[in-house]
Amino acid sequence: MPHVHRSRARFYQKPGQSEGGVLLARAAVCQTARMRPPFLTGATPRVFGHRGAAGLAPENTLPSFALARALGADVFECDVHATRDGTIVVLHDPTLDRTTNGTGPVCTQDWADVVRLDAGYHFSRDGRDFPYRGHGVRIPTLEAVLTAFPDTHFNIEVKQEAPSIVTAVVELIHRIGADDRVLLAAEHHSIMLAIRAATDRIVTGFSTEDVVEFVFREPGDALADYRPAGVALQIPQRVQDRELVTADLVAAAHRCGLEVHVWTVNDREEMERLLDLGADGIISDLPGLARVVVEERRGINRNA
Repeated sequence: MPHVHRSRARFYQKPGQSEGGVLLARAAVCQTARMRPPFLTGATPRVFGHRGAAGLAPENTLPSFALARALGADVFECDVHATRDGTIVVLHDPTLDRTTNGTGPVCTQDWADVVRLDAGYHFSRDGRDFPYRGHGVRIPTLEAVLTAFPDTHFNIEVKQEAPSIVTAVVELIHRIGADDRVLLAAEHHSIMLAIRAATDRIVTGFSTEDVVEFVFREPGDALADYRPAGVALQIPQRVQDRELVTADLVAAAHRCGLEVHVWTVNDREEMERLLDLGADGIISDLPGLARVVVEERRGINRNA
């Protein structure tokens, strides 16, 4: 998911603004005629498998996504870059070093070379054992992942800014017919604007700039005339030591027809706290744990 850069963190609170006043309580219902998109059908809270099941298997790989499905994830969160010859691959970092036995930027290497790399090489749960090393785990293409899980929703973050891969990603999703089960995300506003210019058939999240606009609408305007550019706020629990996800923020998002998805949450108590605040989605490296917490919450609500 998007990383909130330290230089941007100051925008999440205005000078003199109180901890509990991130959003004005008097914010009116947003002006939006947007119908609920197919991506947001189904029960909430939603469980997002972060890079599949990144806490249990090599991130952004087919085994990781298969495990996330087995553990009950509703949505797979993943990231995309492109190789030098234009193949869209599922990979978080711009370089190959952290997750594979390769080195250097993926955008400087051809797919024929990237596909040979061991994408399970560095994965370890304890820092001593490397259970996936040498077992044929590869960096997958986006097309392979989308077609391997034809009934699963995907939250796809376009990471690569230059050269732009937006058109290639959008055309691939259209060609596969996955429009209704994909949400496109981007941290950088330039990428998000390019996505929205390229398609009106695929819903989007919010860039960092979009989040800033939502949080810091001018006091006179509040959110009364606000028209959301995306369908979901996908945000961290906090920025540095400041809580970002509050009851006020969630309530304001809901008044605007937005869902709130929180990343990356791997602690049970934190999941429960966020659900108490009304969060619509938990993005976790441990989707099995998130599924247990969500199902327990549904049971409590049914018996209340």
